[in-house]
Amino acid sequence: MPSLVGRATELDRLVRVVEAAASGTAGVALVGGDAGIGKTRLATELITEARARGFHALVGQCAELGDTLPYLPLADALRGAEPAVATAAAAHPLLGQLLPGTETVPQAGLTQQRLFGSLLALLNEIQPVLFVIEDLHWADRSTRDLLVFLSRMVQTERVCVVGTYRTDDLHRRHPLRPVLAELKRLPAVTTVELGPLAADEMSAYVSTLGSVGARDLDLIVARADGNPFYAEELFAALAEGESLPDGLASLLLSRVEVLSPAGQQVLRAAAVAGRRVEDELLREVSGLPVAEFEEAVREIVSRGLLRVRGHGYAFRHALLQEAVYGDLLPGERTRLHAAFARLLTSPAELAHHHLAGHDLAGALAASAEAGRQAERLGAPAEAHRHYDRALGLWDRVPGAAGLAGETRETLAFRSAVAAADSGDNQRAVTALRALPQTSEVSERLAYYLAELGDKPAAVVAAEHAVETAPGQVALARALATLARALMWTPRHAEVEELGRRALDTARAAGAKDAETSAQLTLALHTEVHHGLAKAHDLVRLATTGGHSGDLAMDLRAHFHHARIHYDQGLMADAAVVADAGIRLAYETGLNWSTYGTELRFLRFLIHYASGDWDEAEKVASGFGARVGTTPEATLSSFALFIEVGRGSPTVESRLEWLSPFSHDPFIAYMYRGLAAEHALWQGDPAAALDHVHAALDALLLPGDAAAIRISATGLWALADLGTTDGADDLFATARHAAESGVIGERAQLGPEGQAWALRAEAEWHRVHGRPDPELWHQVAEAFAFFPYEEARARWRLAEAHLAAGDRDAAHTAWARADTIATRLRAEPLRRALTELARRARLTSGTTDGPLTAREREVLALVAEGHTNKEIAARLYIAQKTVSVHVSNILAKLGVSTRTQAAATARRHGLIP
Repeated sequence: MPSLVGRATELDRLVRVVEAAASGTAGVALVGGDAGIGKTRLATELITEARARGFHALVGQCAELGDTLPYLPLADALRGAEPAVATAAAAHPLLGQLLPGTETVPQAGLTQQRLFGSLLALLNEIQPVLFVIEDLHWADRSTRDLLVFLSRMVQTERVCVVGTYRTDDLHRRHPLRPVLAELKRLPAVTTVELGPLAADEMSAYVSTLGSVGARDLDLIVARADGNPFYAEELFAALAEGESLPDGLASLLLSRVEVLSPAGQQVLRAAAVAGRRVEDELLREVSGLPVAEFEEAVREIVSRGLLRVRGHGYAFRHALLQEAVYGDLLPGERTRLHAAFARLLTSPAELAHHHLAGHDLAGALAASAEAGRQAERLGAPAEAHRHYDRALGLWDRVPGAAGLAGETRETLAFRSAVAAADSGDNQRAVTALRALPQTSEVSERLAYYLAELGDKPAAVVAAEHAVETAPGQVALARALATLARALMWTPRHAEVEELGRRALDTARAAGAKDAETSAQLTLALHTEVHHGLAKAHDLVRLATTGGHSGDLAMDLRAHFHHARIHYDQGLMADAAVVADAGIRLAYETGLNWSTYGTELRFLRFLIHYASGDWDEAEKVASGFGARVGTTPEATLSSFALFIEVGRGSPTVESRLEWLSPFSHDPFIAYMYRGLAAEHALWQGDPAAALDHVHAALDALLLPGDAAAIRISATGLWALADLGTTDGADDLFATARHAAESGVIGERAQLGPEGQAWALRAEAEWHRVHGRPDPELWHQVAEAFAFFPYEEARARWRLAEAHLAAGDRDAAHTAWARADTIATRLRAEPLRRALTELARRARLTSGTTDGPLTAREREVLALVAEGHTNKEIAARLYIAQKTVSVHVSNILAKLGVSTRTQAAATARRHGLIP
């Protein structure tokens, strides 16, 4: 193996991560670079360094099979594990089910929860351990989830996780991009980007490959363009006495063409298998006698085209496999895929080879089974893709239902549910609408429509589900969904009766999922009419009665339980429930489902509201800014709370990425509302007001309590603009939301809602020039559970006290706000507080030249043409005090008029 040249800095960084892990601080490293740049070589060197330090090493590789084979690199790593690790892994049967030839037992418990738990247990048992996952750009959805899971869960274990990926494969919509963006912002993650080697480094590297003349060396260095793999291939072609080929494919294939016919036959078969292939499987597909096969493999390995890996072989580089595969004739490719399909047993691999081999019947059957297997493994995104592939083939295959093992309608229904479980409710709705509207289909359609906010369509579908229910279980589910769909509609009054009917029917029929759904809807109804405390009792019943049998329903219960704690201001209790829900979401593959997403942003809000901003920032770092789906954009919008609050430079970029999602009402409300606050901190109240109106327009339901906060922000903008135009309308919007709510009855607001209602009233008075210290004091006290908002209220309280002439009270309020802002590192608020202290001289002043600091402030305002009354208002001092300052200024400068004072000050540089 050639020496490692030009990568000392990168290797040193990775070794430090390994050494930190050896000391008990787990770490993750992401190594990116173009194909052939040396990622695998660097990882190999790191494995050697780690083993020298007593580490076990697990090495797994992703394959270019798309999202078809869940957890492939984990299975690969376990299959090639060293004996000590293999022995330890044998004690975890669930991990063994990932290996080829092991039958997957259809059991509900075989989910990400148990798989991830088993892996964590194994890593703990064999630590210190280095787990390398290569070629993440080909990772399936479940593997990406696994990487995120490990990055967040390993902390004090002696574990180091390293992932490599091709940067040139990551197009804008590549599914790995948001994962990398999320991981790179975690403090435990180290990123290493490999760029091209410099010309002198390339020369040194080529020289390690063997003897080469100066002219040939210069030619290799020039054409390799800093890529070590290209250099190796150019050197090898030169050593064979061949002329240098023009294109990379030709370059790669020129090495293959020197093989014997048998060698080329084996290599072509290996290329169809993918990057790696087992020895026995390759021998069977090649069709060669054992002796001839072994001789051909020996030739291939000796020329460095394949390397021995465990019980099989791996291509030296993915580009070589791609070049060989691309050079196959169509018929040859089809025959080889068919040969692999005859020998393989994994449904996902079978589906891939059957489809590539034009065996549509085989592809359909294998895809359907692969989907069911992915469901059992807790991988809904992969299940949906497998089912979709089977459905796409359905009309082209005679006897499709027999091959799939179920009807087209059943398979399409499973596909739709899997799509929703992976976070794509819109796709689920589209699929369900295309199916015959049985009660079961209509009930799920109504459920997902309600989650998308299309209540009228949800009600129609739910009513049809009730009318066509074939039995009591179906009726219970349909009634529960209808009650949920009617919430916040003109027929809201029907919710309680329907909910109770659904509850009674569910209990009589033993439909636990419908019972939980009805309890949650009744709890929400109770919250509206009777307050949070009574609603809490109902939600607690829904979450303490055991699993409902519907994991998505269990997540919904966890969310509402945590949300009610949050709305009551019980942050610690909310955190416990939310954490349990998030664990369930990740363990079952539902982290991108509706409530999997909502639990994550609620957990962020708990940190944010309780003043634990460092933790909030860590959580928000996982909400990638470069979003491509609605669930991703939803999470991203919440990150703006902490980024705007801390004045992060990433705000503008995140807002830009969110703007294409303005068609989604919730996302538009979120990002517009926080864009308004950002604009206010930037001194642009006019832009803030535009954002406020856009946010209010995005709210689908008049009287939504969310309007209170936005209206208060709009009143802040009007105060900064110095105009009352529109103030009464904004205040009326806030009052309507607080007093009437969505259904026209007096809303039952929690502590935060009540505090924002007070804030809106105080801002309205401020707009009209009536800063009210008592009212702002009430606002601050109401936000006692929410440090940041308390600090913002005390900022305004200090201003109100100054306007009333009570400097001592103003200083007390200011000091409390400054303490909180400093602790939170809320830089925009700190700057505002510093400016207030400067203008109002709330902290000790200094003298500068002939004038005091206060006299210079007064002089600057005099030079701007302000009257004594206007200066008094700006500086929160009495008009008489301003008069005294002006007299002192004139005397010190030796002038008799305000105009002369301004001219003299400018001449001597006392003011700008």
